[in-house]
Amino acid sequence: MPLAAGRCLRCGLELPRTIDACGECVARPPPYAATRAGYAYRAPVASLVQRFKFDGDLAAGRVLARLLAERLTESNAPRPDAMVPVPLNWRRQWRRGFNQSELLCRDLSRHFGGLPWADLLNRARPTVTQSELPAERRAGNVRGAFTAVQLPPGLRHAVLVDDVMTTGSTLRECARMLRRAGVGRVDVWVVARA
Repeated sequence: MPLAAGRCLRCGLELPRTIDACGECVARPPPYAATRAGYAYRAPVASLVQRFKFDGDLAAGRVLARLLAERLTESNAPRPDAMVPVPLNWRRQWRRGFNQSELLCRDLSRHFGGLPWADLLNRARPTVTQSELPAERRAGNVRGAFTAVQLPPGLRHAVLVDDVMTTGSTLRECARMLRRAGVGRVDVWVVARA
């Protein structure tokens, strides 16, 4: 399976060698502190993600969560106060039958001995599916698309969990909302980085 080897520690972008921050993160620092991507978004991980997300193959989702948990354990990822799934628009979730980010959180919670997860973000409005847009339009598509709920007391470190990070626009906006709501540190855990 392909590993995300050399990368930007801030956004997870695959690079020839690992560095603290790529040029984009230096120029426009994201509102999250670090990204842990288990794998590069290539076969066979990409096909597992597709089966999970679009074919409803929940067993593939459990495999992806286990693979990510193994990578997080190997990298000594700091334990957050809570994991936060990226919310789907209610129509998309109804059609799909599940939110893949919530299922990943559930399975990661089991793997990490009950690490809490909470729906701390809501969709404020529907958006066009990010994969249908060119990279330059994705940030505008999700701008203002999320709101944070009342945070539980003592939440200082949250981790956003998602299946794939492509441009990072969705995760950037989600992290921005969590930081605005008062979370001191936000990190990102994704199965794969495109």
